[in-house]
Amino acid sequence: MTTAPVFETVLVANRGEIACRIIGTLRRLGIRSVAVYSDADRGAKHVALADLAVRIGPAPARESYLNIDAILAAAAASGARAIHPGYGFLSENAEFAEACAAAGIVFVGPAVEALEIMGDKIRARKHVAEHGVAVIPGIAEPALGDEQLTSAARSIGYPLLVKPSAGGGGKGMEIVRDPSSLAAALATARRLAGAAFGDDTLFLERLVSPARHIEVQVLADGAGNVIHLGERECSLQRRHQKVIEEAPSPLLGQDARARIGEAACAVARSVGYTGVGTVEFLVGNDNADEAFFIEMNTRLQVEHGVTELVTGVDLVEWQLRVAAGQTLTLSQGDIRLDGHAIEARVYAEDPERGFLPSTGSVLALHEATGAGVRVDSSLLLGLVVSADYDPLLSKVMVWGKDRATALALLDRALADTTVLGVGTNIEYLRLLVADPDVQAGRIDTELIDRRLPELAFQQPDDALYAAAALLEHASRWDAAPTGHVTEPWTHHAGWRIGEPRPSRYSFTAAAGTAVEVSVVGRPDDATVTLGSVQSASLKVSGDGLTLELDGILQSFRFARDGQTIWLGRGGFSRGLRLRSREEQLVAAVAVDGPRSPEVRTPMPGTVVGVSVASGDTVEEGQTILVVEAMKMEHRVTATTSGIVTVAVLPGDVVRSDQVVASVVSQEQSAGEQPS
Repeated sequence: MTTAPVFETVLVANRGEIACRIIGTLRRLGIRSVAVYSDADRGAKHVALADLAVRIGPAPARESYLNIDAILAAAAASGARAIHPGYGFLSENAEFAEACAAAGIVFVGPAVEALEIMGDKIRARKHVAEHGVAVIPGIAEPALGDEQLTSAARSIGYPLLVKPSAGGGGKGMEIVRDPSSLAAALATARRLAGAAFGDDTLFLERLVSPARHIEVQVLADGAGNVIHLGERECSLQRRHQKVIEEAPSPLLGQDARARIGEAACAVARSVGYTGVGTVEFLVGNDNADEAFFIEMNTRLQVEHGVTELVTGVDLVEWQLRVAAGQTLTLSQGDIRLDGHAIEARVYAEDPERGFLPSTGSVLALHEATGAGVRVDSSLLLGLVVSADYDPLLSKVMVWGKDRATALALLDRALADTTVLGVGTNIEYLRLLVADPDVQAGRIDTELIDRRLPELAFQQPDDALYAAAALLEHASRWDAAPTGHVTEPWTHHAGWRIGEPRPSRYSFTAAAGTAVEVSVVGRPDDATVTLGSVQSASLKVSGDGLTLELDGILQSFRFARDGQTIWLGRGGFSRGLRLRSREEQLVAAVAVDGPRSPEVRTPMPGTVVGVSVASGDTVEEGQTILVVEAMKMEHRVTATTSGIVTVAVLPGDVVRSDQVVASVVSQEQSAGEQPS
């Protein structure tokens, strides 16, 4: 295939790892790339990689990455004649595609009709059914109210799935297992759908469980040629969000692959599809003959890289070529699936705290490399990860000659990935990869939910605490108290006429546990008092440290941020915060007492719903309000029972640990009233 440029300049209307990935193909093809960025992304990786970058607005997506006028203005200013939307944001927005056409700019995606039909899940479901493709039993009609949905649910039966008609990515989907839960699920789904897609239309489907989520990659040109590039297994999901994907599926044989591939091509042909798209199916667990159409994603998928690894086809390049009017030079017979590829999504989140979003600055970074490893990443040393956008940081992908080889390589690649300063799900991913059912290919869409209560996350051990203490000890070794004459008994050597005085370092781990480490002597030959550790020596290098504990060498990566010490080993990282003297004193005199009346947000975000009003009586654990951060909703609940006072309104932006409400007992509340 010729590598002559299909466009001179292409603007990438996206951010993060997908913008970086698209820019990579543009560079290989000799096409000038234009990045866009919000104020929050001024120092982002995609901005540095592009040939030109244009600011499009402040941090909120609606004022930047979803601002059609701003993006078209950036294209005009940069001379871009085509716009690649990536995924998410405006990638499936028919209005945006029409605006591009009106401005004389090529939208790298399908025609508006395909976007309109497949962008409306109710319309898409009806459309494919009319073309002979099986759909899940349910009710899908425009403008169904809650009463109509409730009535229809009785005939569909439980459990069922509430789904938004607009959008995708699992947002707004709610599982309902009994009639008593339906009303709350409808309210949540409508709120999420309205906020995410500007359309709160809902429909219902029977919940197929257990089941597998299998999607087929299709490629089509303007001359009517349509082929598929095999399938991807996407069954490892949490809250309808994919976590680990692979190609090909361990479930499908050649015959089943041909059948589901042809069904996907039929869907694409039915809407005159052009470019790269994905048709998603729900398949009966261990029964590849039962495949129901779910939806068609009219864009590049997050997990497209695993298909590229097993086929050798650059999907972004073909998107560009088809958008430029070229016809396919590939036929179905040219597509061969070679080996096995698996992808793990690295998110900024804390699995041990209910997957709350994690924010912060990247203080130290090491990403996997080597044969068979591909990493699509937005990470940079010093990158500020905010709560403004999706928490996806990078995708670790591997290729092996078979599935077992790929799984082993993925585990090693994750173990060789360290992101310090921002919490990630790397250890969680390694636990999933090691699961016996995952190893055997016995997976379904509910496996993660079943396994989560059993996952045992590592906790800091004596070696980790010793390394933290020695690192801090080394940093203070030559320091003298400000404004004082250096005297031997003030030095951290702990000199005394008799036995030396130990230096004591108290740390708080992520789980809140406080540990004190006693260190005597030089950092390179110290005596450490901490559980199993008796003696230790420390050698600090540019990107890590080597710690010898009782004759055993251990290596760590680390980063420092003021009085915060972060240490990681083999994909396992924890933040150990050096406790202040004041905190130690407070802990020493703390006694059991009543729970705090203050209700605080566990992360920064936007209040999207308030469930109670000031003066209401609430029970401990009752939802007070809902905060959205990184495109996910999080419920903030009452810390105790009593009378609530709410301090925020829907739409308010809140900080991490901000007091958003308070709850006092009825006796206390009555005592505050005037007599």
